[in-house]
Amino acid sequence: MGAAAQTADGEDQPWGEVTPDAARRLLVAAVEAFAERGYHATTTRDIAGRAGMSPAALYIHYKTKEELLHRISRIGHEKALEVLQTASDREGTPAERLSGAVQSFVRWHASQHTTARVVQYELDALGPEARAEIVALRRRTDDVVRGIINDGVQAGEFDVPDVKGTTLAVLSLCIDVARWFNVAGRRTPDEVGALYADLVLRMVGAKR
Repeated sequence: MGAAAQTADGEDQPWGEVTPDAARRLLVAAVEAFAERGYHATTTRDIAGRAGMSPAALYIHYKTKEELLHRISRIGHEKALEVLQTASDREGTPAERLSGAVQSFVRWHASQHTTARVVQYELDALGPEARAEIVALRRRTDDVVRGIINDGVQAGEFDVPDVKGTTLAVLSLCIDVARWFNVAGRRTPDEVGALYADLVLRMVGAKR
């Protein structure tokens, strides 16, 4: 979502880069429907109806329902990766970089929880070619977190016997926020991000 419009608080306006407006409305409707009903239980008629359009209008912009899911998944994964990479690239110790990366990644999954649920949990609905593209983006995300943890181990800041397994645990912890986060809950995305950053630093045995 690098080309998305900026809101007053600096957050990207979701799907601002999807044009024309009809295509964006259909994509937003698909996100809502997939999150609520699941990909397989959602029909193209459901999506078009939510967008206030006819089923025929959907096919002007998207050839299939899977094409819609693929675009949602690609944009979502690219945005999550961008958020994570930006935080990772900041100056600081491995502990500071890991803390910032986790806070940013968790904040995105909380503030964009509806999108994130679709992006993270509907991967198996994609065909082989589309799935391979998304898996490659997930590997890049894995590489960012594993790189920070490796830096911390080499610097003597982290005590991590299994870097690969710990990377998986960290990412699983962050991503799962999208499954349970509720805007009516008692914690904000920032607060959840701060909590998880502290938990992850404890997980890697960061020296305080």
